Amino acid sequence: MNTLILAAAAALLAAPPTQDAPATPEQMVLPGATLAPDCGNLYGLAGRAFCVSAPLASIGALADAYVADLQTRGWIPAGGEDNRVVFVRRRDGGGCDGLQMQAFYDTSRPAGPEAIGYLGFGPIPGDVCAEQSAPAPAPQQ
Repeated sequence: MNTLILAAAAALLAAPPTQDAPATPEQMVLPGATLAPDCGNLYGLAGRAFCVSAPLASIGALADAYVADLQTRGWIPAGGEDNRVVFVRRRDGGGCDGLQMQAFYDTSRPAGPEAIGYLGFGPIPGDVCAEQSAPAPAPQQ
């Protein structure tokens, strides 16, 4: 299994940063979700994200359940947009880890309530709380 998928699953499953426990993707599947290692073969996410699936009619409630579960693990929803939530969690030694959850489905198929929807999770590389350096000012002429 790809190390990025394992990193995403480990990030999802890790309790607050003070506790390190080995994680398996199967442990991150909440009730109502099905493990989807191929991420529906959509958007090039297979091998790059940890994904679960559920009928579209229940994907919103499932996303809410994942948000609540992640909050119990120390993740704080910090932003996002339609169908995407960005989470941050402080590191013991300073800085923050980042994680994003993306909801999606196969837009080439009808989007009825029984169609399959997906939630994909992936770590955001680097320290998401690090100050961004300001762009260099343009040279004066």
